[in-house]
Parts: sequence; C-alpha cells; structure tokens
Amino acid sequence: MPDRFALVTALRGAGWHPAAWRAADSGAERLRSLRHWRDVIVEQDRLGVDAVTVEDSFTAGPLGDDGDLDVTTVVGGLDALLVTAAVAPATRQIGLVPTVSVTHTEPFHVATSVQTLDHVSSGRAGWRLQVSPTARESALFGRRTFPTTTSAPDDETAAALFAEAREVAEVVSRLWDSWDDDAIIRDVRTGRFIDRDRIHNAEFRGEFVSVHGASIVPRSPQGRPPVFVLTHRADAASLAVDVADVVLVTPGFDGREARDLVTEIRHLEETDPSRTSRPVIADLAVLIEPSRALAEDELAALDEAAGRPYALGSGSDAAVLATTVPELVARIGSLRDAGIAGVRLRPLRTPRDSTAIARQLVPTLVTAGLRADVSSRPVADLRSRLGIAPAVSRHARTPEVRA
Repeated sequence: MPDRFALVTALRGAGWHPAAWRAADSGAERLRSLRHWRDVIVEQDRLGVDAVTVEDSFTAGPLGDDGDLDVTTVVGGLDALLVTAAVAPATRQIGLVPTVSVTHTEPFHVATSVQTLDHVSSGRAGWRLQVSPTARESALFGRRTFPTTTSAPDDETAAALFAEAREVAEVVSRLWDSWDDDAIIRDVRTGRFIDRDRIHNAEFRGEFVSVHGASIVPRSPQGRPPVFVLTHRADAASLAVDVADVVLVTPGFDGREARDLVTEIRHLEETDPSRTSRPVIADLAVLIEPSRALAEDELAALDEAAGRPYALGSGSDAAVLATTVPELVARIGSLRDAGIAGVRLRPLRTPRDSTAIARQLVPTLVTAGLRADVSSRPVADLRSRLGIAPAVSRHARTPEVRA
C-alpha cells in the first residue's frame, strides 16, 4: 500500500559527507544549538516525513591517518536521545528515533530514557540499537577492553557484542512491559495511586546483564517503542530478526542487492514462527540537485574538499547518490518492487538535502503514487505509522470467556 511505504530521514551533524560543514549554507555554527535540530526536524514533520533517526556515538569523531581525531570533519556532537526529547514538543506526527548504544549503557537507563521520550512525544519514540566495538569507546568507561583496531571487530568480539545486545534488548523489552497499561488507578477513596498487582518485576539473569525489578516509568503510549537495527553482515541480520521491529539494510554493500537482502531477512524469520514479518527499509545516502550534472559537480567539490571520495566502500556503508528528485523517485520505486518497505535517506548536506527531501521528494512520491499524503492526517503513534502491529504486553491478562 502506498501509505505504508516508509520515508525516514537520517540526521548526522552537518550531513553525512565529511566535508559538508564547509559549505557556505551548512549552518555548521548552529550544530550545537537546539534551534538547528528543531528547525530541521520540524520541517520534516510538517511536510510528511514518517520519522527521523539521529546518529550518536561514544567517539567524538572518526580517526585520521595519524591515528588521532580527524579534524577535517565535524568533531563532537550532542546526545541524540536528549536532542529528540527536547525537540518532541515542537513536533506533531513525526517519529523520533535516537541512536543509543547498548555496549556500555545499562539496559535500565536505555529503557527508561526511551520510555520517557515516548511519553513526551505522545507515542512517537523509537530506538536505533547500536553496538560500540572499538577500544577508544571502551576506554571511556574503563570497565572492559576490546582489541585495538580501526577496522571491523574480529569474529569473537562481534559475537560477544551481538550476544550482549540480544540480552540488553530482552531486558529493555521486559522493563517496558513491567507496568500494565492500567497500573495507575488514582483511587482517591482508598488512597492508592497504583495497583501493585499490575506492576511486574523484570526478572532476567544472563551472561552479560542481570536485572530484578520494574521500570520507574509507567508503560509508555506505544507499550514498546519500535526498535531499529542496521544490518551489514549475517550475524547482524540474525540479531535484527531476534530483537528489531524495523530492519535497516544497505543495498550494494558487499554486492548484495535489495531483493536478496529481503529474502535473507524473510528466511531468518521462518526459523521463529512467533516473530511476525517486519519492515525492511533500505539506506541510501543522497545529494539532491535540479540536474544530475550539477549534483555530480557538487559531490565532486565536497570530495575534493575532503581530500578523498565519499562513496560506497569508501567512507560510506550505503550507496551514495548524486541525483535529482525524479531519479530518486525511480530508484525508490524499484526498491519497492524488490520488496523493500521504505527508505532511510542520509542527506549528504544538512539542511540543504534534508530540505529537498521534505519539500521536493515527499510531494513527488505522492504524485507518483508511491505513498499517500500523510502531512495533514491526525497524529498516529510510530508503530501504526510504520505498519507495525501493536505491542501486547507479556503480562496482558486474557479476557475471561463467559458462557
């Protein structure tokens, strides 16, 4: 259905290209201000984008050739979860999905923070689950060590990270379910604010984390905000099928095409009949101009400023498109035909390309019949907007059957 084809914008600093901050209209001087984030996200909200994800990391920035911080790109940033919570009251319908790592973060803090975001946004929160595999990140916490490497983690480290992520996601889910929807009774006559029988301990003891007790935040409007997981490899895809409500894929990475990626996810889902089919959304990095030639010139100028190309396999794990709106619409149509349920677009320049997504791409997709006009619809929670089934608590009481 056209209205179920999701459109998500992925926000990171001045844009995904490392030289984006050098553009005259980048607004790089505002990156540490709430106004910057509010202006960008409110525009996405007002013009009908389904959700925004906000990147985050435990590192201040990428490393340069000398092994120290690469000072030629944006270094430092604001906490994604706090930014989305601050922006939430200024928005009406858009989903707000911060990136929150599980590797060095207590699951209790993840659960309660995302629950709080769901409350302050009236049911529009999501969570992009991420692991933190580097020695630089672990050194900031001092509780564990990882092999010192600037490349992908070795198989043993990756297996441990994903195993831990499964446990954290399970604990977070249990904490989200620990309050029944109707636990708050506010019974003035008896003087009881809550019904203690409707609050449940989240009992879990695993290899990496252990939890006993309930969340301090009442059950959120969505019950369980949708979890997003980005997959680049088979073990990440397996993690996504186990814990995610939305699977993010990168067509072209390692030579895998969109249809093959969807088939892989559906095959993994078959191993657990209790897991329903979840949306598979494709990531694309985009630079949008009125003509292909101008877009390519703009990308070339950014590459020259950065001193290296920004392309799939060279700084980017997603396909990088210097394109026009009509060409992008055609690409999106082919992805839909391959079974993809939506796209997450990474603007190479913010706000220039994020503005093009909201002002030009959205109405063109509507005209092309690839999605319905949702800009003026009543507010819906993020699960409904993405076509995800409501979250039923594991403690939900089965209604009595009367004869």
